[in-house]
Amino acid sequence: MASQRILVRGVNWLGDAVMSTPALQRLREAKPSAEITLLTPEHLAGLWKNRPAVDNVMTFRKDEGTLRVARRLREKDFELALVLPNSPRSALEVFLARIPERVGHKRPWRNWFLTRRIQPHPEAVTMRKRTTNEIRRLIQGPPAVFALPAKAHHIHQYLHLAAALGANPEPVPPHIAVAAEEVTAIQHRFKISRDAAGCPPLFGLNAGAAYGPAKRWPRERFIAAAVTLQRRTGCHWWIFGSEAERESAAAMTAEIQKAETGSFGGAQCLAGLTSLRELCAALKACDLLLTNDSGPMHLAAAVGSTVVALFGSTSPELTGPGLHGQTRHFLLKSDTPCAPCFRRECPIDFRCMRDLGVEQVVAAAVAAVG
Repeated sequence: MASQRILVRGVNWLGDAVMSTPALQRLREAKPSAEITLLTPEHLAGLWKNRPAVDNVMTFRKDEGTLRVARRLREKDFELALVLPNSPRSALEVFLARIPERVGHKRPWRNWFLTRRIQPHPEAVTMRKRTTNEIRRLIQGPPAVFALPAKAHHIHQYLHLAAALGANPEPVPPHIAVAAEEVTAIQHRFKISRDAAGCPPLFGLNAGAAYGPAKRWPRERFIAAAVTLQRRTGCHWWIFGSEAERESAAAMTAEIQKAETGSFGGAQCLAGLTSLRELCAALKACDLLLTNDSGPMHLAAAVGSTVVALFGSTSPELTGPGLHGQTRHFLLKSDTPCAPCFRRECPIDFRCMRDLGVEQVVAAAVAAVG
């Protein structure tokens, strides 16, 4: 008997893709003989290399139209589609591909395209952007309590969908496998040796966040924290970032290098110089990643590195790295009453990030590496 052909329409952002890995693992456990194909944006293809949860990976370009994607899907004769994103487009793609069974979350403007509309997880929380007036009321009044259910984390949203196909909804940690030879290759490329006795620890720094400036700790504080940690631990820094962030990351690297003395480690800018697969290996090579809430934050935790992450406009209870409650990661947030606001830009004075001091972050990093 031929195996069932299942399409999983993957999500579009790096962090979300990492958070979807537990659902893919559980789906594979529930459907061990199925042929599972993942449809993913082209820029995320490297994430799924050698991943046993999926048999095939199909990609689409950012500029590729819905009809063209649907035509390519139609050629594969899929029997079932599991749609992880909540967008109308993702549901329309599998509808136009004429896949007989189409499963996804119930959402406006797309329900007609699905054959099975799954109600959101009962403990799911919508990340609604606070209005400016609401933010001003919150900072002027008594402290608000942002109470969340135990299973509010986004990992459970994807597991809830997989459970509709018979998968176990209990979470497992997000995981991205990276081979030892990949780590060796990236260390060799950037001339880092981890084998010699007494070699300095390798720390990563990611000061960007694609969502917007409300998620970014001030640049000068990252530099101050990096310099302080270098003097306390003798660490070497790898500065990460996208191609668009390369200029800023290079300037930060230069500032850290300027503060070096001969007895401390160095700093290198890797921003824009690695593929996604190489970024996975580079993050795995690091003893620690100091970062904003971002895709690299999720990726570092999923490859096994320790994370110190700073949260401003977003919530670690909803989108923190790893499994919620894991103790190896240090997630810092202020007690600002308007946070989380879920906005891209702060409409007032950015107090949620300004309240996180350099020494507080340094202390967390020192504790994280023991």
